[in-house]
Formats: sequence, C-alpha cells, structure tokens
Amino acid sequence: MPSLRSPDVDAVVVGAGPNGLVAAVRLAEAGLRVLVLETADQAGGGLRSAEVTLPGFVHDLGATVHALGLASPAMRALALTEPGPDGRAALELVHPPAPLGHAIDAGRSTLLHRSVDATAAGLGRDGRAWRGMLARLSANWPGLTASVLDATRLPPHDLGALLGFGVRGVWPASFVAGTVLREEPARALLAGLAAHAAVPLSQPLTTGIGLMLGGLAHGVGWPVARGGSQRVADALVERLRAAGGELRTGHRVTSLAELPSARVTLLDLTPRQVLAIAGDALPAREVRRLARWRYGAGVFAAHWALDGPVPWADPALAGAGTVHIGTSAQIARTERDAARGRHVDDPWVLAVQATVADPTRAPAGKHTLWAYCRVPYGSPMDALPHLERQLERVAPGFRDRVLAVHPMGPAELEAWNANLVGGDIGGGATDLRQLAARPRLSLTPWAMSVPGLYLCSSSTLPGGGVHGMGGWNAAGAALARLGARPGESA
Repeated sequence: MPSLRSPDVDAVVVGAGPNGLVAAVRLAEAGLRVLVLETADQAGGGLRSAEVTLPGFVHDLGATVHALGLASPAMRALALTEPGPDGRAALELVHPPAPLGHAIDAGRSTLLHRSVDATAAGLGRDGRAWRGMLARLSANWPGLTASVLDATRLPPHDLGALLGFGVRGVWPASFVAGTVLREEPARALLAGLAAHAAVPLSQPLTTGIGLMLGGLAHGVGWPVARGGSQRVADALVERLRAAGGELRTGHRVTSLAELPSARVTLLDLTPRQVLAIAGDALPAREVRRLARWRYGAGVFAAHWALDGPVPWADPALAGAGTVHIGTSAQIARTERDAARGRHVDDPWVLAVQATVADPTRAPAGKHTLWAYCRVPYGSPMDALPHLERQLERVAPGFRDRVLAVHPMGPAELEAWNANLVGGDIGGGATDLRQLAARPRLSLTPWAMSVPGLYLCSSSTLPGGGVHGMGGWNAAGAALARLGARPGESA
C-alpha cells in the first residue's frame, strides 16, 4: 500500500457516502485541504447506480427517492440543482406524476398526490383527518424539516412548527391508525409511510416519521435523480474537486495509524467499522458504548429489468414513483416480526418505478423496478419469491414482463456497502433510545472522545436518508474546533 502521509492535509474523510462527501465539501469550501478515502472503486456509498441486470438498464442499488435531499438544510445550502456560473446545474431532480401510490390489494389502492386536498378527496371519511394532520406540516416544510434534521440546534429553526409536529408525531402509528383514522386506505397510507422508520409501528414517534415523509411528499415531492442516484454523488465529487479536495477510491482503511497526519478526521462509518479501525485509539468507555450499538432489521432487495411498465391492477398506480404494497395489518406485522427475528410469508413491499419519472434509465419502451421487503437482521433467506408473489398479487402478469432480475439479500447488501450491516439500511436501529442518543446523547454527538475525531455516518443524528446532515454537522463541529467558519481558511 502506498504511503498516504503528507504534510499538506488538513482533514481526512474515511468513506465517500453522502454524509462523507457532504462533510468533505463543507470542509474544502471552508479552505481546508481535504483527502477522502473510499473502499469501493466508485464514490457514493448508498447513492451508487449500476447496470446490474442488462445493458442499458440503470438501477439505483441504494437510495432512489430524494425528498430529504430537496428539503435538507445541507443540500439546500449546497444548491446542487441550481444553475452555476456556466448556466448548468450539477444535478437534475425529476418528479413522477404522483409521489406515492398504495396498493392495499388487487382491488383497492389509493394515491398520495402533491396536493393535500387531492389526496384527502380520495380518502373518503378520513379526508378531513388527513388534511388536519398534514396541511400545516406540508406548508411549513422548510422550518419543520430544518428543525427535525438539525435537532441539536438551539433555538430550533422553527419552534412553532416543531411543537406542532411533536404533538402529532410522538404517538405510535398503530395508535393513530386505530383511533384517528377510520378506513383502510388512510390507515394503510400512514402505516406505509411510518414503516420507513424500520421499527414496529407500536413504538413512539413512528407517526412522526410518517407525517414527515407525507408532509415532504406534499411540500416538495418525492423526486429521483435524472440518470440515477449516482448523479448526486458525482455532483458532490465535482464540488469537492472544484474546491481543491482529493478523492481516492479503491482504498480500504484498516487502521487510523495508516492515515496521514491531519488536524481533523471524519469517519463515514457505522460503530462496527469504527471499532475495527479505531478501537485501539479510543477510551475503554467509548469502546464499550460503540460495542453496544444495536443494528435494526434488514431488507431483501431486488432490481428488475422489465419489457414494459408494471401491469398494475389499478392503472392509477402507473403514475406513482413509489408504490407501497400491503394492508395496514400486513405492514404492522412485517415490521414487528422482522424486529423480533421472524420471517413473514406475505411481507409488505416498497417498490420504486423510477422510469416513470426518468425514462432515460432504460431503453425506449422498457422499464426498471426496484423493491424491498423487511427481513430479520442478517437473514439468509431468499425472499425473492415473496417479493414477486406480492407484486403479482397487485400487478397480475408482472412476472411475464421480467427480462432479468438482480436480488440482494442482507449479505449481498453488506458486501456491496459495509455500512449496511446485516442488511440494515439505516445505520442502526431507530428506536426511541437510539434516535435520541445517536450515537450518544449530546449537543455535539458527532465529536468522539479523541480530539479531532468525528463520526459522520447515518449512525449519527439525524439518522438514515440522503440528507447529508450527519456530514454537514460533523464538518461544522470540526470547523468550530479549528476556529474557522465556512468560507474562511482554518
């Protein structure tokens, strides 16, 4: 391995996922000399795209929908979708006709539209309740999203919006579905949104996860990146290099001792990887705390190349970028059993048909589909038959459209991205304790016990998702320690 030691490095970032890249850009644009090291041959972490089924079919192997990216204070500050001096935007986000569809069964479905009123109109007796829960949240999304994603900032960005959200969002989604909502379409819609928390819906704050994602669907939409999510990573790498930063891919870091001397070091890693490379440099108390970190349930994902659009039983679903499949009871049971280490034969399914918004991802007339279901942590089970059975149930003839499929269970996901430990795509269980103490209870949870060492992955506040806030705030903490402000040399 060639030596990395250099007197010309101010900051080293280990890991080029979205948080690591956002951190590196912020540090480089503040005048620091930044080096980013990435194990994979391509930057992006969970943002990477590839033609894994057939030539010409571009699949996002991780994140596809970028509502949090549109709303995140970090991404808004970076303004990747705004035209630069040359009149060209580094990134283009495109929207499907409807952010979300929910297929309850072959005969019933509902849509979440950009409009709160249009969505409420399709929810029958629950329309008024839906409007009451989400109208204000969707209108106040800038302050609310900033307050939730930048939770340690005092005072909050928008205290009024945060308090209103907290009153509604603190409750378990199962409780709200059973008491506030009266009919299955609205109950299923809320349950599917809340299930993105990847914890049983009986847990506190799961309603808040659902309301946040629903509010963003109404407020900013659920877009995809034209050309694939890799374009988000590419835009960040372009910004990094424009600011003088360096990226080295294909370089696995096995110990902090092999890194160049730097004023600050940021780790876009989960606690297991941190212990592997830095455990001997950390105080025993911090080692014990990181060793207690709990990972959540995993997912089994699959990517299909299709000979045509998904043949939904309800044609209205053809315009939904994301489709949730299952009843509210199925969703609750899947999340509960996966958390307890049990498989279900009829899991709820999350599917994304990105070519509805971005036809450039497939040859003319062809389509891609990406879907996952929740499985126990580290599950070795082949869940592809379960996924395809659920899809066939609400889209009869689906299997006839399949040209090729690329399945990825927990082991394959972790091999592709080491941060997806046991197939957990959120960087660690997101129950109440690990949401508050992520990875520790502090106003600066990114700072580790070793001076100048920071954690900036999805295992830090505010958790998983392509919002970049873990990296943005870790970089901010590092700059504060160095006595620099963004735009100033440290």
